[in-house]
Amino acid sequence: MTDSFAHSISIIIPTLNEEENIAPLVSEIAACAVPFREILFVDDHSTDATCDKIRAVSGTHPIRLIEQDGAGPGLATAIMLGARAARGEILLVMDADLSHPPDRIKDLVAPLFAGTADLVVGSRYVRGGSTPGWPVWRRAVSRTGAALAHPLTGIHDSMCGFFAIGRSRLLELAPQTSGFKIVFETMLRARGTLRVREIPIVFRQRVHGKSKMSFGVALRFFFRWLHAMFEHLVASRRETSPNLAGAAEALHPEAPGK
Repeated sequence: MTDSFAHSISIIIPTLNEEENIAPLVSEIAACAVPFREILFVDDHSTDATCDKIRAVSGTHPIRLIEQDGAGPGLATAIMLGARAARGEILLVMDADLSHPPDRIKDLVAPLFAGTADLVVGSRYVRGGSTPGWPVWRRAVSRTGAALAHPLTGIHDSMCGFFAIGRSRLLELAPQTSGFKIVFETMLRARGTLRVREIPIVFRQRVHGKSKMSFGVALRFFFRWLHAMFEHLVASRRETSPNLAGAAEALHPEAPGK
């Protein structure tokens, strides 16, 4: 990966009470030997020492801290704040809890630089991906969410949150998006116009801090899915109706002289 490519990569990491994960995460990103322009930490009103830890590591790496000020909560809001502030042309988004493997960053950004994909997603649910150590209930919830999203997105794992995309494309497709899973929202808005690749990842267990997954998050996604499915069915009906009308007219043309 050339230096010109390196200056094109902005890594966006939303944070909320992740003080123990900041230093090891930055170390892992630096160790993966993928050059980048900057790391943007976007903090959602952390009540621990997360922001202090970010400031502490900013002296040795190109790191910026963006603190949400009055913005709505949620990962999607944080990601879009980072996207608008980013200086790179390619955005690499990942979680702060060390669940997303930094050694796969190169594999996620490579198809974008090669021009073979518009969006590359780290997937737990394609061949080679896995979620070792997960309890049965969490595996079931995650698999159900991915299965519900698949008919609308065509992606096996639009819930993961580890992805790379061109900055201009994300700003174009999701300028006002809100919610928990931005890949899902972006794919809905794209309506099949994005070339997507899924790269298998091993999703690691959180060691420090508390998971942000909750019943409320799952419920919000379910209602968002219902709304999206309704819109999809309405759009499909509108596209089908004119075609059916045209076919009927071709089969039964108006009689001459009428």
